[in-house]
Amino acid sequence: MKVTKEKNDKIGEMIFGSIYPHYLNRILKNGRTKEELDQVIRWFTGYDQEKLNSFIENQTTFRHFFEHATIHPNEHLIKGVVCGYRIEEIEEQFQLYKQCRQMEKLIDELAKGRKMERILRVVKV
Repeated sequence: MKVTKEKNDKIGEMIFGSIYPHYLNRILKNGRTKEELDQVIRWFTGYDQEKLNSFIENQTTFRHFFEHATIHPNEHLIKGVVCGYRIEEIEEQFQLYKQCRQMEKLIDELAKGRKMERILRVVKV
């Protein structure tokens, strides 16, 4: 599927704190913890726990959430299909949409029981 400007804008206006409980419920149902979810989100965005908590508690949009993030340098290793979109094929002009799908891919992997080192794209030297 192709991302459109409308889809990119729509996801940008969604409130991160209203979606976070859905992420949390998903991973808890699959035997993972809130701490692991937060670790994955912090790894991807560069936020510390205090900043992440403020985004969860406040009416922060995904646009604001990602505009102020320091996306991990290994984000290019996050590949695959999420919600029918192949992450690596999402055009650069829709960076917000791509980052949201990348984070969802990480959360999917967490829920599916993948090892944390694989989720966090630990590169062995």
